[in-house]
Amino acid sequence: MLSQTVHAVNQLLADGPLDFIDPASLITKFGVIGIWVILFAETGLLVGFFLPGDSLLFLAGIAASATGASIVGASLSLPGLLIGGPLFAIAGAQFGHFLGRKYGRKLFDRPNSRLFKGIYVQKAEQAFEKFGPAKAVVFARFIPIVRTFLNPVAGMLGMPTRQFFIWNVVGAILWTDGIVLLGYFLGGVVDATFPIDKYLVPGIAIIILLSILPVLIEFVRERRRKKNEPVTTPPAH
Repeated sequence: MLSQTVHAVNQLLADGPLDFIDPASLITKFGVIGIWVILFAETGLLVGFFLPGDSLLFLAGIAASATGASIVGASLSLPGLLIGGPLFAIAGAQFGHFLGRKYGRKLFDRPNSRLFKGIYVQKAEQAFEKFGPAKAVVFARFIPIVRTFLNPVAGMLGMPTRQFFIWNVVGAILWTDGIVLLGYFLGGVVDATFPIDKYLVPGIAIIILLSILPVLIEFVRERRRKKNEPVTTPPAH
């Protein structure tokens, strides 16, 4: 297993960025082990924020269904996805948290580039401060880019490792298994003639919309709470 994982990592590193953003290509080339590696990289390494986590999990779920091989071009193990997926997502986020605790803000002290931009870190910090540590760690799993940067930001801001681990586990299971099962059940109700490519992008858009719905609800509640707060005027001198 270790040698297979190392081999998959070497293959992933050898390929260009364009291969990384095509979930179908990633699945057919690297299978379940490649998906594990990508989940670790997207949640644990700052350079992994551009990886297609949501679409990859969704298509992997379809590939694990009865018609997966004919639709996606590969057949994956559902237990491997449901067990290994969360484990690697948890390990990646925990590693990101460790980096944040160890190196602090200097981890992000780099000039803006075409890929890395300071605004990504700012959004992660805003989410952490707005929703609080527990909600932010769970919600971030469902928001591309934020799920990469929030983990080291949580470490940088001093979130205790034990507390982070608990909510990291909750978020990882909800995110990975939730999207995989959605794809798996969809794959079980369609046949090989179903034009999956036609509906993949809209399907992913719906998944992302549903995943960030709790964040939007919390945002609306916060705005209403602030609006209803009594306005205090400073005492006259």
